[in-house]
Amino acid sequence: DEQVKQGESKEELTKEDLDRRVDIYLTETETLWLLHMPAVVVSVESEEAGRVLERNGIYVAICKSRAENDRIAEKTMQTINEAAKNKQVQCDKITMEDTGTMVTSWDLYDSFNALGTEAASKAEDGRAPAGKSSTSHPTKEHNQTRSLSSDRGSPSCRTISGSPVLARMSEEEERYSAAILTSESFRQNLFFMERILMENIFQPKLTAYRQLPVLTDPDVTSGTSGTVGVVKEVKQEEHDKKKKDKEEQKEAFIDPSILSDLNKTPEETMPPRLEWLWSYKCNLTAGHCVSSMTWSKVNPDLLAIGYGAFDFKAQKKGLACCWSLKNPKWPERVFQCEHGVTALDFSTASPNILAVGMYNGSVTIYNVASCNAAALLDSSESPNKHTVPVWQLRWVEHSRNVTGDGKKERLICISADGRITEWLIQKRLDCTDLIKIKRLESKKINLPGGKKRKIEALISRQAAGMCFDFHPKDTNIYLAGTEEGHIHKCSCSRTEPFLETYRGHKSMVYKVAWNPFSTDMFLSCSADWSIMLWHQNSQTPVLTFSSTTAFVHDIMWFPTSAFTFAAVKESRAELWDLSISISSPVISCSAKPHVKFTAVLFAMNTNCLLVGDSKGGVSVFELQNLAAPNSNEV
Repeated sequence: DEQVKQGESKEELTKEDLDRRVDIYLTETETLWLLHMPAVVVSVESEEAGRVLERNGIYVAICKSRAENDRIAEKTMQTINEAAKNKQVQCDKITMEDTGTMVTSWDLYDSFNALGTEAASKAEDGRAPAGKSSTSHPTKEHNQTRSLSSDRGSPSCRTISGSPVLARMSEEEERYSAAILTSESFRQNLFFMERILMENIFQPKLTAYRQLPVLTDPDVTSGTSGTVGVVKEVKQEEHDKKKKDKEEQKEAFIDPSILSDLNKTPEETMPPRLEWLWSYKCNLTAGHCVSSMTWSKVNPDLLAIGYGAFDFKAQKKGLACCWSLKNPKWPERVFQCEHGVTALDFSTASPNILAVGMYNGSVTIYNVASCNAAALLDSSESPNKHTVPVWQLRWVEHSRNVTGDGKKERLICISADGRITEWLIQKRLDCTDLIKIKRLESKKINLPGGKKRKIEALISRQAAGMCFDFHPKDTNIYLAGTEEGHIHKCSCSRTEPFLETYRGHKSMVYKVAWNPFSTDMFLSCSADWSIMLWHQNSQTPVLTFSSTTAFVHDIMWFPTSAFTFAAVKESRAELWDLSISISSPVISCSAKPHVKFTAVLFAMNTNCLLVGDSKGGVSVFELQNLAAPNSNEV
């Protein structure tokens, strides 16, 4: 640009000057850095500082000479965008609980007085150092006054207070009171009184458990029973109204299926569900895990529960308790065990005998008819005893040896050492091996034509046994579940080879159970989250049931139906009815937070279900609105 200096006259531009072409060149000047703070990755005091500074200097030199450097080539490049990945996390279902409590005016009054008394005592403690000198003299004077007043009393009073006759009378009274409290008759009276109180408290629940008719007269019933009677009257009125509507609509040619629905009672139209009645639990069993349950063979009100731990690192002393239906709040018998209880069962020939298996492999026999909690027999002196957990034991009738006194009974156990043993009860406990379960090894052999066939061979290493169940009609045949997921069909007359091997589970088998009506079918549950239905003539499962991703700890067939069974998983208890659905359970009950279900048992004479948990409780549920079973249609 042409600049006009100050003080000079402006140059006159002609037309030729305006039309003349002028070339202007723009060049890049040197960059001026106002603030430069290079990034520092390595400390100046580190050992690598010298090498890093050297590499940085080389890079700066290359950048300055990149115009004349053949090692630098400017190119464009497109980077690849990797596919997005979705990550999912599975967690337990969040459950909500509603809790409530009832407070009376007496509770508020007592709590308010307790707070006032506590505040007053704190205030007196705070004033005690300051008023110590002022209060000491009145106390002394008060004591002197009391002594003077006592001195003014009659001489006879002083004589009686120091007489040995009164001391001897008080000692006799104390001994008499102690004799009453420790007498057997007094304890027996307290025992029956406690039962009477419990039956009064649990009367509505016991009535529902025994499925007795509930009185509908409000004047006769009281409490919950009266409420139930009123509800039944309201439901009956609704049912009568439905029947009246049905009669009026018969002339309108209504679909017969609708008429059949109208003809049903309110109880039949409601879906099946579980109604909680009570829980067998006390302070003694709190914190223990319920490992097994069994009913007495002759007394349907007597329940034996074993308490132990399945985790090797959390082992502690176990319990075997006998609960009665007449007192759900405290057990009738308590047997303290040195190790966790893993299995128990009542004898049929001697109903007062209870066999208990423990986590250390020992087997103990108790007499529940005696108040003495000591064991009758144990396997500590047996040379063939188990040294690892006994996962299941059962008294089995030996149908082949029938004598005049009845069927002979034997005690069968399965242990994690791979042995199924039969125990002989004489002066001491001793056992013999029925079978030693060995692991199966798969091999492939070449067949003519280039084909290969997979066969299995027994190897010397033994497989841990988990469960067993004898055939309901032939006690010579039984099933054995193993830790490797196989189910073996065995015979008592053969010790080595298996009759059949059923494969389907991918993890340890926790329970196997024959169907009591269709004796060719049996169920199995496993740690692979599945329940399988098998036919003894097929080595593959007929049906597989898997509703949730949780271990299936226990299963049991319904005593009066060939289609119904119960199962407990870590998170919930389920009731399946195969005549209704084979894809989902008809009833499910979720566990409380931080509680796992571990065992299941049906009641003997009623439609009730017992579920044991990991906190030492056994909940009793009533099966309501359950379809009437028809066991003939198998």
